[in-house]
Amino acid sequence: MSALPVIEETLPAPVEVLETPAGPVEWLVSDSPVPYAAALAAMEARVAGIHDGRAREAIWLLEHPALYTAGTSARDGDLLDPRFPVFRTGRGGQYTYHGPGQRIAYLMLDLNRRGRDVRAFVCRMEDWVIAALASFGIRGVIRDGRVGVWVDRSASQGPGREDKIAAIGVRVRRWVTFHGLSFNVEPDLTHYDGIVACGIRQSETEPFGVTSLVDLGIPATLPDVDAALREAVGPALLDRLGTGHCQQD
Repeated sequence: MSALPVIEETLPAPVEVLETPAGPVEWLVSDSPVPYAAALAAMEARVAGIHDGRAREAIWLLEHPALYTAGTSARDGDLLDPRFPVFRTGRGGQYTYHGPGQRIAYLMLDLNRRGRDVRAFVCRMEDWVIAALASFGIRGVIRDGRVGVWVDRSASQGPGREDKIAAIGVRVRRWVTFHGLSFNVEPDLTHYDGIVACGIRQSETEPFGVTSLVDLGIPATLPDVDAALREAVGPALLDRLGTGHCQQD
């Protein structure tokens, strides 16, 4: 593994190394919230190490303190109340919230080994979350024009009601990925009120809703979700992307 100081200081020791046809992938889990700037620096260093052959690929599971991030497509008008620090980032997408009770999964994977197809990679990430949700008895869906994973709540909240449970935003440098996804386990959902999450509105004045496992009546913990993500990850994400399409409803 690379001897880059920022990796040693910020990333935890691997909890497991998976041997895949594309090479060894480390699973890393941080037990306490990681400041956003430190996480970004660690990802930057790891991505450089992966590209140069000095570091293993990694999937890093962590939390952040409460904050907002703005992707490359973020619109100023979608920041409604900057109650938390705002970080401009090079990942795709718009505004999103990160905070305690939310599992972040940062994926630092080499697409040179898996097929240089960013869209297929995002699709496989969505499929991964859908498979993890299924282990809790929750049916996740994806929708055209709305990146991320959604839950149909028409039965309990009224016709047409859909809430987002996982957001996705990735960046690729020299075909190595970083950033990744956020999966709502038990965050304070009122913290989303400061933004139009992912820039998506269901009407001119009303953003789409957000939900979490606990909000859906599933008393899950972060370790529960970690176990589900590790169980659900499969060769479509870690071995080779292939040319399949996202699941559509």
